[in-house]
Amino acid sequence: CLGLWVAGPLLSLVDTSFVGLSGTPATSAAQLAALGPATTFFDGATYLFAFLNVATTNLYSSARAQFGEESSKAEGVVRTASKVSLICGFGVLVLLLTSSRALLSLYIGEKASATPNLLNSAVDYVNIRALSMPTTLLLNSLQAALLGAKDSVTPLVAIMISTLVNMFGDYMLINRFKMGLRGAAIATTAAQWAATVAIVGAAKKRLLHGKPLGIVGRKKRGIDNGGVTSKSFLKFAAPVLTLILGKLAAFGFMTHVAAAVPGQPTTLASHQIILSLFFFTSPFMEVISQTAQTFLPPFTAPVMDYVADVRKKIPDFDPESHPGIQAWNKTAYKVATRLFGVGMIVAVIIATAASSIPAYFAGALTSDETVKTAVKPLAKYLWAGAFLTAPVAVSEGVLLARRELGYLATVYIASTAVFPTFLLQIKKTAGPVVDVWSYFAWFQLFRAVCFAGKIWGGSLLKKIGLGRKRATPAAAAASD
Repeated sequence: CLGLWVAGPLLSLVDTSFVGLSGTPATSAAQLAALGPATTFFDGATYLFAFLNVATTNLYSSARAQFGEESSKAEGVVRTASKVSLICGFGVLVLLLTSSRALLSLYIGEKASATPNLLNSAVDYVNIRALSMPTTLLLNSLQAALLGAKDSVTPLVAIMISTLVNMFGDYMLINRFKMGLRGAAIATTAAQWAATVAIVGAAKKRLLHGKPLGIVGRKKRGIDNGGVTSKSFLKFAAPVLTLILGKLAAFGFMTHVAAAVPGQPTTLASHQIILSLFFFTSPFMEVISQTAQTFLPPFTAPVMDYVADVRKKIPDFDPESHPGIQAWNKTAYKVATRLFGVGMIVAVIIATAASSIPAYFAGALTSDETVKTAVKPLAKYLWAGAFLTAPVAVSEGVLLARRELGYLATVYIASTAVFPTFLLQIKKTAGPVVDVWSYFAWFQLFRAVCFAGKIWGGSLLKKIGLGRKRATPAAAAASD
């Protein structure tokens, strides 16, 4: 399960390490400064389509629980997700190859764009990695479906293959052939291709039972998708896009401001190191979110469907009064609570390990002494941001399983509207980059309180005598 979320950040972190340790200290800082907006921009473009992964896992898990894994509906989710992913991938490929320079220039601002070779190096990196976009989105969708099938081994094998290919490619192209960012981009692109080739065959066997993906010519070959169409797939996936855009806006503004404050290229280089480490820690919590989206739908989906059917006949039907529904809800609530506990434990370990790198072992990522000094004050905010990712991610996974998309979207829209205002104030006053990460920690805390409070707040208030009877996950979702 970890393979799906850790793939992109891990490859970018490997690139950061090889680039940061290659060449002279001055070259290292300049290369890291260019790699920062390049990886953030590309990983952001990839992450933009994470809504396809969320939809795939939710819809496949629900179809599998209700109709069986060999049903045409379950297989239809896999085929539709694969088709939509490839179409989106080729669309982004064309967009990046034709507009990457203009987009990156806008992304990092005039001051950073004027830094010698920074923009050119970033554009080269993005253009090369763009060639992997179609296969990357296909890879992510197939991994998401495998997670819905409770198969975490195949994605793990894929990530191991991509990591080995990337490390070997970085070593040869950066260290041996001195190709810098271009070498890093080529190695990462090859790694994504290798992972996709490795997973397609296994996915067809595990998810489609030897049948073709049916990307083209499905009707001619008589392949039944069980009524799952691109329109019905996107109907669920589209609202999740709002959540993704909220996250991307936050990181986009952070990098934009980091590129605009004084002290370049050191400031942007230090921001890149912390951002790469944060992106690497996030999957360890996101994977628990994915687990919630895999294991909760079998409990919540049938209840919500049953309540919806009953309310067509009895509009004022109260699901909490039904003993059968109460039993299902209680089980779902227990699963969600246990996942939250696991997430908090994992967060302490991962946040501590990640923040210790800029605090004590910055030499593992850069040879520039100025950058080493600059990243140390950011370590505590990296810890806070990474730790708070656990309640945010786990709660978000539970809310997605309950299909409370409206509430999630409202919180993201509100926080995304306010967060950039504080960041732009840093840019206006030429404040330090440490303030960027300080505000990010508060941003994480706000989301953590909103999401976790929605699920467990009622129970907490009840314990202290201030709340009403607890509304368990599926019941709350069914009554919305």
